[in-house]
Amino acid sequence: MKDSELALLLRGVEEIVPEKEFHKKLDEKRPLRVKLGFDPTAPDLHLGHTVILNKLKLFQDLGHQVIFLIGDFTGLVGDPSGVNETRPVLTEKEIKENAKTYERQVFKILDKKKTEIRFNSEWMNQFSPEDFIRLSSVQTVARMLERDDFSKRYSAQKPISIHEFLYPLLQGYDSVALDADIELGGTDQKFNLLLGREVQKFYGKEPQVAFTLPLLEGLDGVMKMSKSLDNYIAIEDDADEMFGKIMSISDDLMWRYFELLSFRDEEEITELKKSQKEGSNPRDIKFLLAEEIVNRFHGEGSGNSAKEEFQSRFQKGNNPSDIKEITINLEEKSITLAKVLKEAKMVPSTSEALRLIKQGAVRIEGEKILDSKHEINLNSSLLYQVGKRKFSKIKIAKK
Repeated sequence: MKDSELALLLRGVEEIVPEKEFHKKLDEKRPLRVKLGFDPTAPDLHLGHTVILNKLKLFQDLGHQVIFLIGDFTGLVGDPSGVNETRPVLTEKEIKENAKTYERQVFKILDKKKTEIRFNSEWMNQFSPEDFIRLSSVQTVARMLERDDFSKRYSAQKPISIHEFLYPLLQGYDSVALDADIELGGTDQKFNLLLGREVQKFYGKEPQVAFTLPLLEGLDGVMKMSKSLDNYIAIEDDADEMFGKIMSISDDLMWRYFELLSFRDEEEITELKKSQKEGSNPRDIKFLLAEEIVNRFHGEGSGNSAKEEFQSRFQKGNNPSDIKEITINLEEKSITLAKVLKEAKMVPSTSEALRLIKQGAVRIEGEKILDSKHEINLNSSLLYQVGKRKFSKIKIAKK
């Protein structure tokens, strides 16, 4: 492997364990099996996921066999990494629906023809009670409690369910089933990745090398990007929405996004930082980041179009040029504002609509509405706005 290619592989990587074994595997001059697993616990992949997906794509571009594992079995258990309480258990139906969207979205980054897509239910559904007992013998309870998140919960006398101890063992067995040479994960996955090495040794396999990458902070700049925290940018957000969300991040967080998301070389990013110190408007630098990301997911030129739309709306005070027109048919004489927003799919639920109304984030014809019981009458046709970026022209008609 060329030094330049190795430098690209190592860019942004937090840790490689053990690094000597990684270089030894590279010296074998064969395609390595590189594994990345996601549990389909939410329907959207977001930019935080792409930090690690981009690294997987780089392995793919360098001729290695990448495996995108959808944890449709482990998703039923729930990964305890980075949480301070037991995750809610999802239904099999929810897991299957989310898995379909993951399978579609991942090919916005990976090459479909060169990607091995697997589901861990393939082998876990074949596991017998004896198999589970054998797998459980790989690790001790004392070692599990050394894990940071388990240790904190145990010390705080917060409950830890037995099935949560199973999760890292199941993830490790995935590496056995897939003959993984390398497994990628966020820094919060280090315990799981290293336990995977132990599970592989237990089953007579050569242990994998663990690659950990940083976690991307969400729009709040504090917590990691997460759908549950509503601080995320989905890779299937429309171009204007994606552009606007990126422009909303702080000037300091912008450099973190450049570091983890941009494909610009390090020298160019250094020059951009220098230009800001010398007086360049950080907004103009953020434009470059937003255009690059939008172009990546929506096609060349879409970033510039989104920029023009953004400037028209927020710098010139105009409404967006492509406002959706929606008709809601009613049998009743009126409908609450919260239900209108839900029916028009401007919010995911009426409870979310009520929350946004109370926060002053909802406007009708430019007027802020704070009454959570606000009613909309039949035969109205009005411009609704949710937050800074969502607009719809909604007509309420007789059914």
